[in-house]
Amino acid sequence: MIELTPFLKQLISLPGLSGHEAPVRTVIAEAWQPLVDELTTSKLGSLHGLRRGSGPEPRPSILLSAHMDAIGLIATTVVEGFIHFTQIGGIDPRILPGQPVTVYGRKELAGVVVQPADRLLPEAQKEKPVAMEYLVVDTGLPLQEVAAPVRPGDLIVYAQQPIDLAGETLAGHTLDNRASVTAVTLCLQELKHSNPAWDVWAVASVQEETVLGGAFTSPFDIRPTLAIAIDVTHAKGPGVSDYRGFALGEGPALGWGPNIHTPAFKALNDLAEKLEIPHVMEPMPLHSGTDAMGIQVVAEGIPTLVVSIPLRYMHTPVETVALKDISRTAHLLAEFIARLEPDFMDKIAWDE
Repeated sequence: MIELTPFLKQLISLPGLSGHEAPVRTVIAEAWQPLVDELTTSKLGSLHGLRRGSGPEPRPSILLSAHMDAIGLIATTVVEGFIHFTQIGGIDPRILPGQPVTVYGRKELAGVVVQPADRLLPEAQKEKPVAMEYLVVDTGLPLQEVAAPVRPGDLIVYAQQPIDLAGETLAGHTLDNRASVTAVTLCLQELKHSNPAWDVWAVASVQEETVLGGAFTSPFDIRPTLAIAIDVTHAKGPGVSDYRGFALGEGPALGWGPNIHTPAFKALNDLAEKLEIPHVMEPMPLHSGTDAMGIQVVAEGIPTLVVSIPLRYMHTPVETVALKDISRTAHLLAEFIARLEPDFMDKIAWDE
């Protein structure tokens, strides 16, 4: 029995930067093994779990895609015992000074991101947020003991521990998108108690934060009838108060826009209303910023939905989610899948 909070804390405490997802993939595979009929790994490293449906063959299939990769840092040089770095994925350098990190070199090293005193910076950098090129990681080791275990290309990940906050919320790094991987896992667990007609493919995809590698390749391999990208979206908070932010604890956000399959959205939204599962509609006037961007245009095109979990402080070491939003997302996905009829897509009328 997988419990939400311990499993999520385990996932966000693991490395797994974009293109280097093996550590977290191993743990997800262990959780999915008893929940699916087949478990495979794609050529790029995405994890594929297949739960066979009960309908007659050839069965339609639904793909649930939640990326497991994370943003982070990569060492570029070691100068005078200090590690210089650049980013993997989108990182605002303003949040880095003072952050604890782990350097995965020839051996693991604890470190902290530090910045020079303002008076030591170039004139153009003074009294401003310090640019990433002036930040370094200090491991505490003497000069001669750093160069051997740390080389250019070594990965550097956040080491901030998960923090339980009030109101059943959790703060930590990499909740984008391990929160959604957790929701997919809980969905698979709930489906053990139902008998869906469709095949269900659960995918923990790779490289979403950088090149959408898993989003383009896994759907091409699987060729699902319908797909849902599960990701995070901006929750309301400091500086996020307009239509682009959604309240924590009030359920998942259902994407609506050109990246979304309109009839399938209506079916999912209608079900959420019928079951009285709290949810909101998220306007997505352009691309969704999720795996759906790749999935939708694979091969001849795949009908695609986006379900997002509200999250504060995205791409920082203190991303914050409401646990009930994760469980509600899992429940909505499971109920939607359990109710899919074999001819669901054949009944779609585009003129409605």
